[in-house]
Amino acid sequence: MTSIGSWAFSYCSGLTSVTIPNSVTSIGSGAFSYCSGLTSVTIPNSVTSIGDRAFEDIDMPIVVSLIENPFVITGKQSDNRTFSQNTFNNATLYVPVGTIEKYKSTEGWKDFLFIEEGSGPNGSDTPSEKQCAKPTISYKNGKLSFNCETDGATCQYSITDDDIKSGSSSEVQLGVTYNISVYATKAGYQDSETATATLCWIDVKPKTEGITDNVANVRAKAVMIQSNGGELNISGADEGTAISVFDASGKMVGSAKASAGTTVISTSLSNGEIGIVKIGDKSVKVLMK
Repeated sequence: MTSIGSWAFSYCSGLTSVTIPNSVTSIGSGAFSYCSGLTSVTIPNSVTSIGDRAFEDIDMPIVVSLIENPFVITGKQSDNRTFSQNTFNNATLYVPVGTIEKYKSTEGWKDFLFIEEGSGPNGSDTPSEKQCAKPTISYKNGKLSFNCETDGATCQYSITDDDIKSGSSSEVQLGVTYNISVYATKAGYQDSETATATLCWIDVKPKTEGITDNVANVRAKAVMIQSNGGELNISGADEGTAISVFDASGKMVGSAKASAGTTVISTSLSNGEIGIVKIGDKSVKVLMK
């Protein structure tokens, strides 16, 4: 259903509460007029138009609008007002967090005497309670990319490396392994779940070549490892490369041959456990999340 027609529910005295579904984009004229039992309505963000007298002659104490960018509706001074005089004067209009000034400056909506930000007494789903989508992590041509499907969200990331920064020995093995975590944030939304990944470089040839002026030129291949529940998603390994996963005790818990795209390996590892991923002759430690 994408629209509620004109006068669709008018004079329905048994209707007490309405939550309009997210698929609806328009509410017709008089759609809920004279519904004398109606005490609350929740209007989704998908709605882009509300007709004249849609909620006329109703003494409704609660109006929850999830519309983030309010559009003009017919105000209380008009005979064709969208809401009744009593609703404009006495109802509490609950609006998404961060939008109250928009409502106070938009024709029609600004006629509500009582406007509050928040979810309303019935716990309706406003953007303050929505959660940003979990970001995705990708790597290509020397660049990490983060993407979140929530429009306008900002990705907050942290990157740590496993290389040894200090110690006492005659040799240091540089792992060049980076642990990446990122979450998305947006005003009025809950922070997203944190996405994690391990980025490492697999030497094509294990020994350095072409040492010039103390600089070692080593051919290497970037491999991205991401955990999702008990699964590992591994991308970047050469097709056909043997990949094995072990638990902390050394028991193999999964294996596969690398595919051209992303290789998915199901394991028996649980959230918080350490997995050892062996790609060819290179081993990488991964925290399951």
